[in-house]
Amino acid sequence: MRRRTTWLGVITAAVLATGCASAGARVRSDPLASPVRDTTALGQAREAGAALAGVQRDSAADQTVLDSLHGREAAPAATSPTAVVPAPVAPPAPSPSPAADTPVNGEDVQREAERLFGEEGRTVLGASDEASATFDIDVTTFSGNHRVLEYLKFFQYDAPDRFAIWLSRLGRYEGMIRERLRAKGLPEDFVYLTLIESGLSNTAVSRARAVGMWQFMASTGRMYGLTVDPWVDERRDPFRATDAAVNHLADLVQRLGSVYLAAAAYNAGAGRIERGIRRLPGEPDSIGDQTFFEIADRRYLRRETRDYVPKLIAAALIAKQPARYGFTDIERLPPLLFDEVTIPDATGLDVLARLADTTVAALLELNPHFVRGITPPSRSVLVRVPRGTGARVAERYADLPINERITFVDHYVAAGQTLSEIAQRYRVTVAMLQGANPHLRPQALRVGQRIIVPMSGRVVPTSAWSTPPEPRYRRVTGVGGGGVRHRVRAGETPSEIARRYGVGLGALLNANGMTMGSVIRPGDWLRIPGR
Repeated sequence: MRRRTTWLGVITAAVLATGCASAGARVRSDPLASPVRDTTALGQAREAGAALAGVQRDSAADQTVLDSLHGREAAPAATSPTAVVPAPVAPPAPSPSPAADTPVNGEDVQREAERLFGEEGRTVLGASDEASATFDIDVTTFSGNHRVLEYLKFFQYDAPDRFAIWLSRLGRYEGMIRERLRAKGLPEDFVYLTLIESGLSNTAVSRARAVGMWQFMASTGRMYGLTVDPWVDERRDPFRATDAAVNHLADLVQRLGSVYLAAAAYNAGAGRIERGIRRLPGEPDSIGDQTFFEIADRRYLRRETRDYVPKLIAAALIAKQPARYGFTDIERLPPLLFDEVTIPDATGLDVLARLADTTVAALLELNPHFVRGITPPSRSVLVRVPRGTGARVAERYADLPINERITFVDHYVAAGQTLSEIAQRYRVTVAMLQGANPHLRPQALRVGQRIIVPMSGRVVPTSAWSTPPEPRYRRVTGVGGGGVRHRVRAGETPSEIARRYGVGLGALLNANGMTMGSVIRPGDWLRIPGR
């Protein structure tokens, strides 16, 4: 007799995708494509491990470029390539760039644009009629800013391959994000914040432990209603995180009265922006987008925040008209379309992929917020499955024996553990562990390393779940570059050092690649930001 299915609700949900890809766009390597799969227990565990590892590799590639983007200084003119223009032009002779934070007058802007873009530099930057591009943020006024020009070059020459991938990801999410921004009365071109925050990566993790497409810290995410725990991290859910980000941006725009000040506050916090405004000489006639550039030019903000709006403008210019900047073969991924199925207890995404006749990679993309590739135990959650498969998955799941819901658990290596000890703990063989983890090196296990353990159809006891470790950060042993440096003395803490120099704790941590969990020791050198 078929089991009752009344407890297993199926909700069919189309993604709001008003800004989908153009009709002629091609799709390549779409994880939602029809799969050819190994359906054995070991094959499923291996597929799950490979899919999780693939997500980690892709996220690491994104993070390498993002770290360079957020940590870079202005590139010297003599070593910077000439940026792409709509028609080929001879590269201009290099000339000295303006200092990174020196205000540039109109004539300097024109010369700088012509140096970087040739004679067509006057028109290629703005939202001109010729470009057939319109913006609902003020790109035209500030497109000639020398920092905007430098970041245009960064996207074109320092990271063109990765930026092309980010542009293709816009097809997945742009329509959904624009619709939600529009519903809040916000500029739809705020969507391009996702390019400079994360490259539209749902699994991005910054060195400050901000997570997801919109790079929420855990505290801010929870404040806007996101669940963050060892099983579910909704900062990685593009739909829930977008709702939170739009509400956060709406609050910042209302508080600061300017799109660009709100964008800067998204990066640095509203309090820091307001303190910068108060430091401006005299009484400002009005507060607006120009105010951001006034406080940035006076170095009232840390470097990453001073450059945040120029990055946004540069990303918007390219994303709105990519071919004009040399990105001529962007294959936009289609919007995500899915059904939602209620899952009442711990179940592997690999099992649900099999029930939906799709791949683990497809389920991971639809459900990046299930951080372990498994739904949480003893908790009912909605799981997204490819459009048109919801009813089938619900019916098959109702007939699924409880001991077949989990094909693997993930184990995190503790200090001193060996592979044979791990195998003994889970009552599997070392050969099974090696089969499920093809790249595992038994003699070189690392503390915190994730190992996929195939369960061979057994019910997983609560004691079998190990706890994922907190991200580990190397302690600071030295800081290169110029500026003021402080040598740590016995008993000092980062907060004490920050107060001593009159800088924010967050700024000190960011300047030294640290987090609240980082360790400092006597003799370490710390760079003091803005000094």
